Amino acid sequence: MQLKEQLFQTTQTRFGCAPDQCDDRQLYEALLILTRRMAQDRPTPKGERKLYYFSAEFLMGKLLSNNLLALGLHDEVKALLADLGRDLGVIESMEPEPSLGNGGLGRLAACFLDSIAALGLPGDGVGLNYHYGLFKQKFDQGRQTEVPDPWMEADSWLIPTGISFDVPFGGFTLKAVLYDIAIPGANNGYANRLHLFDVAQPADAPWVGIDFDKGDIAHRLTSFLYPDDSDEAGRLLRVYQQYFMVSAGAQLILSELEGRGYALNTLADHVAIQINDTHPSMVIPELIRLLTGRGMSFDEALDQVRRTCAYTNHTILAEALEKWPLSFIEKVAPGIVPVIRELDRRMKGAHPDPRVAIIDGENRVHMAHMDIHCGYSVNGVAALHTEILKNSELKPFCDIYPEKFNNKTNGVTLRRWLEACDPELAALIDSCIGPDWRRDAKKLEKLLDFQEDGAVLDKLLEVKQHNKNQLCRVLWATQGIEIDPQSVFDIQVKRLHEYKRQQMNALYVIHKYLEIKAGKLPEQPVTVLFGAKAAPAYVMAKHIIHLILCLQKLIDSDPQVRPWLRVAMVENYNVTWAERLIPACDISEQISLASKEASGTGNMKFMANGAVTLGTLDGANVEIAQLVGEDNIYTFGRHSDEVIGLYKGGEPDGRAYRPLDCYHRPAVEKLVDFIVSPELLAIGDPASLSALWRDMKYKDWFMALLDVEDYIAAKDRCLKDYGDRRAWAKKMLVNIAKSGYFSSDRTIEQYNQDIWKLK
Repeated sequence: MQLKEQLFQTTQTRFGCAPDQCDDRQLYEALLILTRRMAQDRPTPKGERKLYYFSAEFLMGKLLSNNLLALGLHDEVKALLADLGRDLGVIESMEPEPSLGNGGLGRLAACFLDSIAALGLPGDGVGLNYHYGLFKQKFDQGRQTEVPDPWMEADSWLIPTGISFDVPFGGFTLKAVLYDIAIPGANNGYANRLHLFDVAQPADAPWVGIDFDKGDIAHRLTSFLYPDDSDEAGRLLRVYQQYFMVSAGAQLILSELEGRGYALNTLADHVAIQINDTHPSMVIPELIRLLTGRGMSFDEALDQVRRTCAYTNHTILAEALEKWPLSFIEKVAPGIVPVIRELDRRMKGAHPDPRVAIIDGENRVHMAHMDIHCGYSVNGVAALHTEILKNSELKPFCDIYPEKFNNKTNGVTLRRWLEACDPELAALIDSCIGPDWRRDAKKLEKLLDFQEDGAVLDKLLEVKQHNKNQLCRVLWATQGIEIDPQSVFDIQVKRLHEYKRQQMNALYVIHKYLEIKAGKLPEQPVTVLFGAKAAPAYVMAKHIIHLILCLQKLIDSDPQVRPWLRVAMVENYNVTWAERLIPACDISEQISLASKEASGTGNMKFMANGAVTLGTLDGANVEIAQLVGEDNIYTFGRHSDEVIGLYKGGEPDGRAYRPLDCYHRPAVEKLVDFIVSPELLAIGDPASLSALWRDMKYKDWFMALLDVEDYIAAKDRCLKDYGDRRAWAKKMLVNIAKSGYFSSDRTIEQYNQDIWKLK
């Protein structure tokens, strides 16, 4: 049946009318139903070994456009709607974004599922079906506030499976109900699944903000991603969530294994489990519990699990490596406590170094330690990150298990982050090198042949300006933000965290504001755009947001500064906003303190869309710099080995980092003190601004003041170079051409070759 007939049949059945009689909302629902069914009807890839990718987050973004591309229907649907006088972009805007993730961890997981399906590999995701995500961000009087972010409508991408498993908690049992989202492979006829577990009777909204009864586990376990952990109830709820996910997921794995006709003692031959960060780590003791409960000896169960589970480390921040009090696990999941104690006893017997203990002297369970001891692979997500893990943060483990450590540099799905969100650029690339880059991203390098082609370079600048114009229209229409489309778009969008150093970018805004007030105008008008959510209990991150919003208000009201400098923060930054901001970006801000960002993936998306990176040599920025060459990236700041030395207590001269030494440099002091200037105190909350001022002056844990002068100089060089439009276009072209290395298809091929070995 042709697509036109299928759409007619769907609207007739659903709404009792033909497509040309439907409104936009009805057409959206009909396309969702039709697309979901077509993806669901595709066969899953078969093989002797199957992957289960466990992650607390899957930040999928809107799925209609992505799925139409994967099914090979996007252009046909667009033309069909055009015949009806409708616009696919308008129809797509009806779709709520699934609130199943927050930041880079979840977006990476989504990219990986896309690539696993595109490569025809047997592999499914396993996570939780959050009803309200992290939260919807609202700005009220210059502050972030949080409200629930509902996304499940009567028709969504969720497919009820009728499958459920009982999860045994301390004192009660809870039923885990399985829903699936189909993940179609790009133009290959297959579809995998994202398995999402939910409680049987989820609580109804509304409630005030995102406050709710955290003790109501039976109904609210799946309400929010990362519930506020500023109190014990919130921390316990996180443990409940994690055990619920891994227990249900482990039971699903064993059920499917037996359903495929394999015995439990062949688990490692037929199953690979990837533990994405430490949130799913309890899958290890839970699998051992389940296997021993079915008659397997502890030794054999541990052997099977050790050859099944692999762990991806996503952080160098010690505080981000989860360490749960054993008392929490005893309360939540007493069934796995004897397993954890036995694992700890065995590992301490073999490796008495307390730095590698599973249970430490404070009776805390180190999830990453359990993953490393009881899995067969440990990978970092960028070359620098992996080397730091091996030589510093996880060195005691690397000394024991050198064969387990490997690097898998992150990647992104260029099908979505170039073809879907930047179609004009994709069309330009097609006109130069043909469409094969969609299947083999390395072919983007053929664009290097056009570095001296004036027509191509001019067209590249036209496409960028088109995207900037579009972003300006959307910002004005949706958030009342007016910016100059002819200015340089300098963009930093990512989770709000001090190590990502949005506060240093704010200091640059202050620097430029003060220069303009003194009569020194910049080489180019510049618009500094931010997008970020701060965790509800992360007070300092909220202070940084408050500073940015105060600067936005100050500059908006200053006719002397406004023509040359604008700053704006997008409310409720998410994948949908990323798809608008990234194609419009000129300068990609990747300014984390060297050694602290594991990889980053936003840097890769910006690069593929023709932005030029301004960044430290941190995470995957190092590999970007190696690929594009020093003429096509702007780097600054202390190197990772210097930073690590400062944290350990000093550089070669024996001097530890002291922020006051940096603060007392005249060029720095005036920037920091402006945070508590009369101009800003008249706009903002004095307590919030003063707290941030004191923290930067006396603590500055992530060393913004150490790098800020070098950062200002690098950004000013960048803005000056932007004025030579043809030379800048060459930089854009080189970045796009070299971005193919960062395809998640490449990353997944490496995971499969070195770790999963799916057959």
